[in-house]
Amino acid sequence: MTDTTAHTDHHDQPRGLARWIFTTNHKEIGTLYLIFSLTMFIVGGAMAMIIRAELFSPGLQLVNPEFFNQMTTMHALIMIFGAVMPAFVGLANWMVPLMIGAPDMALPRMNNWSFWILPFAFLMLLSTLFMPSGAPASGWTLYPPLSLQGGNSFAFVIFAIHLMGISSIMGAINIIATILNMRAPNMTLLRMPLFVWTWLITAFLLIAVMPVLAGAVTMLLTDRFFDTSFFNAAGGGDPVMYQHIFWFFGHPEVYIMILPAFGIISEIIPTFSRKRLFGYTSMVYATASIAFLSFIVWAHHMFTVGMPLGASLFFMYATMIIAVPTGIKIFNWVSTMWRGSMSFETPMLFAIAFVILFTIGGLSGVMLAIVPADFQYHDTYFVVAHFHYVLVTGAIFAIMAAAYYWLPKWTGYMYDERLGKIHFWLSTISVNVLFFPQHYLGLAGMPRRIPDYSVQFAEFNMISSLGGFVFGLSQLLFVWIVIKCARGGEKATARVWEGSRGLEWTVPSPAPLHTFDEPPLVDDSVTAHKDELT
Repeated sequence: MTDTTAHTDHHDQPRGLARWIFTTNHKEIGTLYLIFSLTMFIVGGAMAMIIRAELFSPGLQLVNPEFFNQMTTMHALIMIFGAVMPAFVGLANWMVPLMIGAPDMALPRMNNWSFWILPFAFLMLLSTLFMPSGAPASGWTLYPPLSLQGGNSFAFVIFAIHLMGISSIMGAINIIATILNMRAPNMTLLRMPLFVWTWLITAFLLIAVMPVLAGAVTMLLTDRFFDTSFFNAAGGGDPVMYQHIFWFFGHPEVYIMILPAFGIISEIIPTFSRKRLFGYTSMVYATASIAFLSFIVWAHHMFTVGMPLGASLFFMYATMIIAVPTGIKIFNWVSTMWRGSMSFETPMLFAIAFVILFTIGGLSGVMLAIVPADFQYHDTYFVVAHFHYVLVTGAIFAIMAAAYYWLPKWTGYMYDERLGKIHFWLSTISVNVLFFPQHYLGLAGMPRRIPDYSVQFAEFNMISSLGGFVFGLSQLLFVWIVIKCARGGEKATARVWEGSRGLEWTVPSPAPLHTFDEPPLVDDSVTAHKDELT
């Protein structure tokens, strides 16, 4: 078969629904991930609106306490495993092959499978809402003994989590195989874009910790249905052991949801500052350090369980050390902007908001790391404020920045810049109105996961809920901007942004279905920083 015939073969692909079900093309699978993530973001957001509506004023207003706890649990599971993680995997599918000059992902059929597991997993999870015993109501951490007191729907939750884990591991294997084996000639590891580096490290984290979660929830399953006693104190088990196993997964998981965001911000800030990234190599080492340290800090979630003093001190100091590589990253982003020829398009606005607001989340994290202080903060709204600053103004703002940054490359059309800026300002103002008052609620002693509260907390809860409603509604504007852009508009050039560098900006917009039939030339003009060709 000649090269020409091989290429025309691609045009015999199925049309319509079959095309999307059977596709092995990295761009189409990336698009599926992103659409799925956006759908789950809206579903999880609707649950958050129910939570904030109930908390608008003291007293039980709209839902009973059991359903309220189901909403808090489902909101978290859907946002973490259904919105944030699939969005990052979708961005990796779309952009990693383009950024390293690869024709596709290394394992295309496995790529298809890893996506199509997800809709079934989440249908199974959502179906628990309609079962007699209801959805899980023990918080997303599924702590025993509370999680073991749920009904038979618990088995569906466990199997859904297993499917999500299988999907994540398959996606991670694919990303590692692609990055290590399919880079263009001259694309050495230390010439790769930061987004590719952060995903390479994240993929190793996923492979390391998803089986730990699978083991923990399987032990819960056998405790609940097969009379084992891993975590059942009545049978000699230890519920605190579950917390250790869960957080050994859970803390690296937090970095799985933020490291790709660091990569995105490290692409956007240099582009709109029209400078190369300051301290590229130190950024790579900082990312690797954060990933390593994430494995040795898990018990800072557990300072109130009665750990020995020595263990508490170890986890306190180890947690504080993570502030060092994170501080390096923030310093490098600010240094990249320093004296740059900056412009403030929507992706850059989201990136700057990320740097400022993520830093606030990081500083409240350092406060939580202090053992005696944590006794006051633990399980209050201060913790809720902390992790939402990290995951909403961190991970989700970075995903939105990435969507605006690469949307012209995906669709071939420019998005509506005026609407993008309106969306940015609505989101940024409302997200602070939503989450900043929760710091004060926590410091005043309001516990998390409660549907009713003392009248002393009423005003801040009302402010918080109003911010939540505005933030939720403003995301509908984001959906409209994406749809409007996909339907047409001003044509995008290949190099969409003036300061952009990288292989993805050397292909036309929209990126053709098949790119890089010939390995592209990697020279100084497309790399993240200057170094000697090896």
